Amino acid sequence: MKQIVITGAAGFIGSNLARSLNAKGHNRLVVVDKFNDPLKQQNLAGAVFSEEIDRDNFAEWLESNHQDVSFVFHLGARTDTTEFNFEVLKKLNLDYSKTLWDICTVRHIPLVYASSAATYGMGENGFSDDHALIPQLKPLNPYGLSKQMFDLFVLEQKNTPPFWAGLKFFNVFGPYEFHKGRMASVVLHAWEQISKTGKVKLFKSHRPEYKDGEQMRDFIYIDEVTDICLFLLNRYLEHTAVPSAIYNVGSGKANTFKQLVEPIFSALNLPIQIEYIPIPEDVREKYQYFTEARIERLRAAGYRNAFTTLEAGVLDYVREYLLRDDPYR
Repeated sequence: MKQIVITGAAGFIGSNLARSLNAKGHNRLVVVDKFNDPLKQQNLAGAVFSEEIDRDNFAEWLESNHQDVSFVFHLGARTDTTEFNFEVLKKLNLDYSKTLWDICTVRHIPLVYASSAATYGMGENGFSDDHALIPQLKPLNPYGLSKQMFDLFVLEQKNTPPFWAGLKFFNVFGPYEFHKGRMASVVLHAWEQISKTGKVKLFKSHRPEYKDGEQMRDFIYIDEVTDICLFLLNRYLEHTAVPSAIYNVGSGKANTFKQLVEPIFSALNLPIQIEYIPIPEDVREKYQYFTEARIERLRAAGYRNAFTTLEAGVLDYVREYLLRDDPYR
């Protein structure tokens, strides 16, 4: 079998995908990243791969080795939502992605790339992945804008890879996200708070229709994300590829932050203690109170697997990973 490429392979979703591919017998993986962060390097501990390529050298490598590549998962990006230097985001999230798109188009390599639910902004236009609605979206930060701009670029192209899919990831949580720092999931930050202090801080609500801690997000466990990636890969390799499109990758069900943290107390055998604090004024007007992926397109494409409940996903993450003596083993 030819090689499968994962960019951002030492990151959160990329490293989990590498392990999921290994579990299905795919060991000829080309992992692409900037391998200069010790925490990120640990994410690939135990993963099996055939080549390791620096991000800056990958486009040239792909041009030279395209005949031995069967599929590209482009998950690498600058994901910091507080990065306001748009030139950095343009270079890494837009221009770099365009380069890979062009190579995959000319060399006939299927491409799945990471978009983001950050493109939906406040959700004033809903959370549908209908292509006709995408130009109307209003991201709240430069990161979301960079992802939106690439989605729009893709939708404008007449020449495309033989199969492509853009995946709008919602609030993903799970193992191998320590390196993300403040950008890590609420689950990780809540677990760290509860482990140290026995309580967790959540935001108060500043809107009467929501109670404190009952702001809602579409949280999705990493296992579902990698399963969807494998579904797209397998359908292509079986010559039954799903329609090329931008797909929402969420659970399709919003849950509250309160529902998110309660299983952490349970896993730690601690009573629930939540302290509600005001949302900082500088972000209060742009704070999202509700997100929920519309996943009809994904279901219509043939993805039938049930999603892990939020409680089950959080319990699995805490018990089977965060409470390990060595979480990287």
